[in-house]
Amino acid sequence: MNNKNNKWFYIITLMVVAIASTSCLNDLNVVPINPQVTQTFNQDEVFAKTYASFALTGQQGPAGNNDIDITDEGRFSLTRCLWNINELPTDEAICAWGDAEVVELNSNSWSSSNLAAQGLYSRLYFVVTISNHFLQQTEGLTDDKTVKQRAEVRFLRALGYFYLMDIYGNVPFTEVISDKLPPQIKRADLFIYIEKELTAIEPDMYAPSAGPYYRLDKAANWLLKARLYLNAQVYTGTARWDDAITYANKVMTSTYKLNPSFKQLFMGDNAGVVDASTNTAPQEIIFPVAADGIKTNGYGGSLFLVASTHTGDGSMPNWGSTAGWGGNRARATLISKFFPSGIVPTAADLTVAAVDDRALFLSTGRSVAVTKVTDFLKGLSVTKYSNVRFDGKATNDPQFTDMDIPFMRAAEAYLTYAEANLRSTNGTTANALTAINAIRTRANAVVLPSITKDKNGLDQVLDEWSREFFFEGRRRMDLIRYGYFGGSSTYNWDWKGGTATGTQFDAHLNLMPLPPGDLNANSNLVQNTGY
Repeated sequence: MNNKNNKWFYIITLMVVAIASTSCLNDLNVVPINPQVTQTFNQDEVFAKTYASFALTGQQGPAGNNDIDITDEGRFSLTRCLWNINELPTDEAICAWGDAEVVELNSNSWSSSNLAAQGLYSRLYFVVTISNHFLQQTEGLTDDKTVKQRAEVRFLRALGYFYLMDIYGNVPFTEVISDKLPPQIKRADLFIYIEKELTAIEPDMYAPSAGPYYRLDKAANWLLKARLYLNAQVYTGTARWDDAITYANKVMTSTYKLNPSFKQLFMGDNAGVVDASTNTAPQEIIFPVAADGIKTNGYGGSLFLVASTHTGDGSMPNWGSTAGWGGNRARATLISKFFPSGIVPTAADLTVAAVDDRALFLSTGRSVAVTKVTDFLKGLSVTKYSNVRFDGKATNDPQFTDMDIPFMRAAEAYLTYAEANLRSTNGTTANALTAINAIRTRANAVVLPSITKDKNGLDQVLDEWSREFFFEGRRRMDLIRYGYFGGSSTYNWDWKGGTATGTQFDAHLNLMPLPPGDLNANSNLVQNTGY
């Protein structure tokens, strides 16, 4: 980024794309809004844009009028950057592409110039800024619609700050649109802020499953709190295992439940009745990031998840899109969690051989070992994401995807509950075992006969996190919580640190760098150690 353009966070021109309806998927209407100029404020359009900022990259589809000042709009969408940063440096994913940010993430060798880190930072602050704009413009309004909207926008802002805290540590903080340079908040203080925000807005949010589809509810609030508390020791130095148990349990006993079919969660009609389908995935998906092949097309979002894991060379079963970019596939360490013996049969469907419905990999024409990083066929293909509809009907577009991203889903609560029970002195192995076996039963995997409150038991849960959530953009956070990421010599994976057999990399990489442009623009900021 050019330094002159890094004022985007402090004096920003917000362009509002309205996806205005209960489904958030009506035709796009583009309305320019500059918070520094007096003009009519369209509440519903700005409200819709706070949600759309997670799904879209700019003011026209698929690209061409970017929300942020960065090259290659779709390459640096919010969900795509978040995925790359949380998956490529870990034991799960590796990418064949030669983009500089991808090469650095693959090999745990990034610097402060990494464009994925800069892109995600900018996207998250765009969410924060447009949320601040909405909240300033609606301050003092007490009608029921606005109260609900304000609670949801505060949640989205808190979610944006959660990722900033998790990934960057001490970051700029503001709740207003202003030309004043914001101060840098300590990570532990931002934790307290997010916790208080979630508590304050909970009464004003919809009851679980009671709101329109795509709208946030109390279960999303509880799940983010459970995630916050599960990682509290990393963020603040103080463990909050019992609080993680409490809020995970609130989600588990809510109206949300595990969908009987794991595969349905990642298909083109995973919005269920909203997609006029019999797919029942919405009973598990708490926060879907909306996708529609016509109305929300772009090169980030769910198209990235589907296209980057498939190739159009004829070797893969139909995935419901003409886009096959041949980039992301599984590291051997991920495959070993499903096939610990090391014996992987040649098949287009490995779920039967693995005795686990989550083993959505293709081994035909591939090698388990990633002997060449730039060759997509070295490493098993991941077939988890698909734009094929469960009901067999046609999708809306031959290329752009209808598959909503299941950004937050109920299964997370079960594994949070299991792990926190093993870590807490007040937790029980019985509770942990019940939760983890609920996940395994849904996957038609063999249930665990027992689990222990020690490193072995916790490692079993960590492996289950991977089997359940691989390629869903969270692995980095789990490895850091376990002490298995930067600075760790006790856990290894293929191509860790850029070598085929794996090597340790420095602990300063547990945080991503603040963008140099913002450091130059804001004298209040101090760079993270090591950059």
